[in-house]
Amino acid sequence: MKKKITLIGAGQIGGTLAHLIAIKKLGDIVLFDVAEGIAKGKALDIAQSSPIDNFDVNLSGTNNYEDTKNSDAIIITAGVPRKPGMTRDDLLGINLKIIKQVSEGIKSTSPNAFVICITNPLDVIVMALQRYSKFPKNKVVGMAGILDSSRFKYFLSKELKVPIGDVETLVLGGHGDTMVPMLNHTKIRGEPIENFIKSGKITKDNIEKIVDRTRKGGAEIVKYLEKGSAYYAPAASGVQMLESYLKDLKKELPCAAFLENEYGAKDIYAGVPVIIGKNGVEKVVQINLSENEKNQFDKSINAVKELFDAAKKIDPELE
Repeated sequence: MKKKITLIGAGQIGGTLAHLIAIKKLGDIVLFDVAEGIAKGKALDIAQSSPIDNFDVNLSGTNNYEDTKNSDAIIITAGVPRKPGMTRDDLLGINLKIIKQVSEGIKSTSPNAFVICITNPLDVIVMALQRYSKFPKNKVVGMAGILDSSRFKYFLSKELKVPIGDVETLVLGGHGDTMVPMLNHTKIRGEPIENFIKSGKITKDNIEKIVDRTRKGGAEIVKYLEKGSAYYAPAASGVQMLESYLKDLKKELPCAAFLENEYGAKDIYAGVPVIIGKNGVEKVVQINLSENEKNQFDKSINAVKELFDAAKKIDPELE
């Protein structure tokens, strides 16, 4: 029997997710949006490409949670995208209200689903989603680290003129300006990036610029688009997590997961490497951090905590 995948939010990320999931034949897709016409229109448009791309999955659009009932997996993109000059944090008040409504909708219809959240500000919204819905913590996870790591890899591969597959790295911490690209865990063709600095193939200054560009990766795209924000790379990142869950691939992926003393952080969601399999987040992978990386990670965790405190002031129910 085919899996049932619900996408909450039929905007640019939601539509791209639906297309990628269909092409990969991961399951039947329900696009949910308060603007029912957009959900129905995109579902029909993608469905009409099925004879060309040879996928046989059912696509439907709705604004009724009953149609999403008994979903195996749910990906949430509902929320307002960033506008130029807006930080992810500016979105907090608006998107908290939206995520509260979504939580109520999904907990009554799909209590056993694995839920991936993409809505910004990511770490705080995923934490609010888990508290509102009361889903098990291993079944609620945020998409951020894969996207940030992908951007970092892409920028490094362009700078060093090497194929993407030769770059091994990851980005941890909160999904915002305090994210931590892990230079000590960055290898090019299996060699530490430190060797490339020593041999003069890349300067420390250029690496700093790439780190900064990675942190502002979303804002750069928002500025270009003027209306809307990134959607192709975020959708591809969400699909990688979904596929690992549905196929029990047990991939190690950087995601915003609930921490209980791992990395010295407690009762908070933040970006760390995790194993995703059929039970959701099956393990938080502990990697050794240098003193500098640990300091940066702690700073990032504190930024998430501060923002969650702001969320609790907006809605005391999150206490």
